[in-house]
Amino acid sequence: MERSRGPLAGIRVLELAGLAPGPFAGMMLADHGAEVLRVDRVAAVGDEPRREVMDRGKRTIGLDLKSPEGVAAFRRLAERADVVIEVFRPGVAERLGIGPDDLHAVNERLVYGRMTGWGQDGPLAHTAGHDIDYIAVAGVLSMLGRAGDKPTPPINILGDFAGGGLMLAYGVLLALIERERTGRGRVVDAAMVDGAALLFSMFHGAVHGGHWGPRGTNLLDTGAPMYDTYETADGGFLAVGALEPRFWAEMLERMGVADLPDRDDRANWPVIRERLAEAFRSRTRAEWEAVFEGSDACVVPVLDPREAAGHPHNRARGTFVEVGGVPQAAPAPRLAGAGHGDLSPATRLHDLSAWGLSGDEAEALRAAGVLA
Repeated sequence: MERSRGPLAGIRVLELAGLAPGPFAGMMLADHGAEVLRVDRVAAVGDEPRREVMDRGKRTIGLDLKSPEGVAAFRRLAERADVVIEVFRPGVAERLGIGPDDLHAVNERLVYGRMTGWGQDGPLAHTAGHDIDYIAVAGVLSMLGRAGDKPTPPINILGDFAGGGLMLAYGVLLALIERERTGRGRVVDAAMVDGAALLFSMFHGAVHGGHWGPRGTNLLDTGAPMYDTYETADGGFLAVGALEPRFWAEMLERMGVADLPDRDDRANWPVIRERLAEAFRSRTRAEWEAVFEGSDACVVPVLDPREAAGHPHNRARGTFVEVGGVPQAAPAPRLAGAGHGDLSPATRLHDLSAWGLSGDEAEALRAAGVLA
């Protein structure tokens, strides 16, 4: 994948250091060309490159935001910024003196992105939580897991990353587009509970419409034998998504399985599942890959992250890249001909003159222990 400036070239982002969702949103913007400056604690910043995947393409500084001098310096940086990403609990930024009103007073065009679990208001806004809590209250967690078993959290991808960081990046882009019309920035209130609920819009609708049953009994939640995973002879797994009748027919033909009961009758699902499980256990994963290669049977191997990077399709598309010796997913989505931003590990930014702090001012702040 060739490097170019990316569609967000010229957009400056101040990212206040925090846990995964904030850095993920900053990475999404940096991936597409935005200039992202990560603002961390003074003690956390050194001259060694930061090789964490979500810090790629960024620059870093340390700033003491509990000191008046540090707050004043942050406001100076915000004058030159297009976006601020803030990840504190509600009210913390205001108490520090870097809330939306404080920064809009020096830069009315600033887009102020706020990332929290519960949102800026509501009964839970000031309480602690994690991904599992947010997706639970959003009505999402209750729908995940196998029939008869307890709800199973899908690691922290739905709340933190999809419902949080990705939604924040999307909100920032909406506000930047609106700014082109109004000349003013807007506050983006990205809450993981909201984002997770939105991601499950189709399923919430199905539940309320009476079209979705208990956890693990439906077409897409491992209830159906034609949409599930199956173990192979060598302990590997295959993902089966043969939903449509013609894909189902092709899968059975290639497997050599015949005389199955009608799959449209849910009462037959347990028998069908057992027959398929028995058949899949008869060969290794690699043998089944050869059987289904080039077919429309919708059967593929379940790959671990190391295997995924080497899969022929992913290699052909450049789905994964290696940055600083660390394999990682390439920027997405792709804009034809636009390229992407720099994916190098994050490095410390010493010269802040382009951000409004002269060399003398920066050195004075460093001498005072306010800036690193």
